Amino acid sequence: MAPMGIRLSPLGVAVFCLLGLGVLYHLYSGFLAGRFSIFGLGGEPGGAAGPAADGTTVDLRELLAVSVLAAVRGGEEVRRVRESNALHEKSKGKTREGADDKMTSGDVLSNRKMFYLLKTAFPSVQINTEEHVDAADQEVILWDHNIPEDILKEITTPKEVPAESVTVWIDPLDATQEYTEDLRQYVTTMVCVAVNGKPVLGVIHKPFSEYTAWAMVDGGSNVKARTSYNEKTPRIVVSRSHSGMVKQVALQTFGNQTTILPAGGAGYKVLALLDVPDKSQEKADLYIHVTYIKKWDICAGNAILKALGGHMTTLSGEEISYTGSDGVDGGLLASIRMNHQALVKKLPDLEKTGHK
Repeated sequence: MAPMGIRLSPLGVAVFCLLGLGVLYHLYSGFLAGRFSIFGLGGEPGGAAGPAADGTTVDLRELLAVSVLAAVRGGEEVRRVRESNALHEKSKGKTREGADDKMTSGDVLSNRKMFYLLKTAFPSVQINTEEHVDAADQEVILWDHNIPEDILKEITTPKEVPAESVTVWIDPLDATQEYTEDLRQYVTTMVCVAVNGKPVLGVIHKPFSEYTAWAMVDGGSNVKARTSYNEKTPRIVVSRSHSGMVKQVALQTFGNQTTILPAGGAGYKVLALLDVPDKSQEKADLYIHVTYIKKWDICAGNAILKALGGHMTTLSGEEISYTGSDGVDGGLLASIRMNHQALVKKLPDLEKTGHK
């Protein structure tokens, strides 16, 4: 008997073709989504880009290399805008202390370079940044996967962590007020990586002297602590905007020989505690801040100090978590090679001042 054939009606053929087209469409759209995610275009541009909880991991050594590159690239924009004197300065509003919260073209252009370089290289990690990135400004900035020799020398093996545990904090221009006043020595660009809320990678770059400090907790660093610090009558670096507030309590706590060093920028203040080969960098023994501060201002410095055996806490001695809200209300105290908890106990009046 001859085999029986299967005959489809014209309607059946049409249905079969439509089903085939549907399968092809879903396969192709999934492929495109994957390709766009590789280039960092899958997330919503802006102040934060969320992680993908898909079990992927990232290598902290590679993330450090990209963070250093991002800080340098952002710094190039900061320097170019300042030297062209095309700041286009405007106010984003008022700070809690009533001062103008300034923004310039340097902030915006640096942020764009830093954000998209990190987002393109690591599309699955959470990125928090001080400035908003408009959708119209998004660009693909590729990393060549080159890890600098100084990082390879200090960190000899990869360090993998779950991508969903990582939060990146970007400060594209620290010390914007001083930037507008042409006080260039205070200006930095910074990147910090926190894992489960704990700071583990920090990069602080000074665009105008082209000095970059970086460190990884339990990894390595290109910067070190100084050989000695004065704990009895310390030089205390504080914000230019409220140096008098700190001075009153510091003199009461440490005596009349204490020196108060007003300075701009949290990144600059942390570097003041370290052995930095930069002639424009002043030196201090302690860093104290008594008012509200944003986490992108302090995360990189916290990571570097922690990697070198130092400490950065609130004025009451609490560790700072780099998840959740973007600010810290309890002020901060930063030290290295000192008895940090003893310092915390010495400053009860300052803690109260910081909560006014």
